Amino acid sequence: MSTATVPMSPVALHRLRDETLDLSTPAAYNLYLTAGTAGLRVGVADARRNKFVALDEYAAPEADSSLVQQLQMLSTESDLLGLTGWNRVRLAVQNRAFTLLPAPLFRPGDETAYLRLHHAFAPTHESVHHYTHAGLDISSVFAADTRLATWFAQQYPTGRLVHQTSALLQGVAHQSEQGAGRRVYLSIGFQEVTILVLRGKQPEFLNVFPFSTPEDLIYYTILVMQELQLNPDQDTVVVWGDLMHDSELFTILRKYIRNLRFGNRPFDLSYSYRLNDLFEYRYFELYALHLCE
Repeated sequence: MSTATVPMSPVALHRLRDETLDLSTPAAYNLYLTAGTAGLRVGVADARRNKFVALDEYAAPEADSSLVQQLQMLSTESDLLGLTGWNRVRLAVQNRAFTLLPAPLFRPGDETAYLRLHHAFAPTHESVHHYTHAGLDISSVFAADTRLATWFAQQYPTGRLVHQTSALLQGVAHQSEQGAGRRVYLSIGFQEVTILVLRGKQPEFLNVFPFSTPEDLIYYTILVMQELQLNPDQDTVVVWGDLMHDSELFTILRKYIRNLRFGNRPFDLSYSYRLNDLFEYRYFELYALHLCE
């Protein structure tokens, strides 16, 4: 006699709360989520003070579970995801199914056609979405798991889906100076790296590459720099993401790139002292969702 497998409760890696967080008044706060193969991250920011006052991180679900199941369980178990009535909600999906185009060329209704140029869109289990960067005059078109998009729309009807690259782009552009020279930015996730090149505040390159070894990571980084005529011995590379100072990933980056440094949290925001135990170069996209309209 076979028995059905009961999904395990999501494993919390971090659960940080500022004493000022008052969940009896969710309308005073913004809720931010990032969802992908590395797991789920949840942030709460005080809307008036522009201050992050809570951060949860959950491990990626087991193979026999799914991210949507994880979210559904947390909707009943988590003090944050179990609430509605937030001032603003944003969810960033993490995948390689996206494209960017100048906002003046974007036409509503043509999203699938834009995306098919770069991604084998699967309408049976994917839905297509878009987000326009008002200050950058750029539109992002991306695919999301239909089950995830449906859950989000039902749970937070006024919330907005964006792509992880939009959060990264918005955050980096926010702390870049107009007219500044070109710079390379890396955001390292679970077996993938997002590479962004800006000249001042304007993006010249943005893409996500899969990798399984440190050698893959440095290959894609150097390849992009060479294609854009950037010099690993001279040009600065800023790194965010899921790596440690003594990791193989950081070691190989430091070996081949002379001017390598870790990035900061997004500027002009405040952060609870409860987050001080976390490296500043982690969770950048989660924080940067606060800058996405």
